[in-house]
Amino acid sequence: MLYVLALVAVVVGVDVLFFRHHFLARLIVNVGIVLVFTAFYLTFLKRR
Repeated sequence: MLYVLALVAVVVGVDVLFFRHHFLARLIVNVGIVLVFTAFYLTFLKRR
């Protein structure tokens, strides 16, 4: 749960600070952030 909240905080923070009025750039960066968080989760946090 904490990991999802961190993801949301990073996405919202980057949106507000850097890409408020640039829709396409914001969309691309948000997808990139989600992919990085997903890769990190699958690499380090998913231990089954």
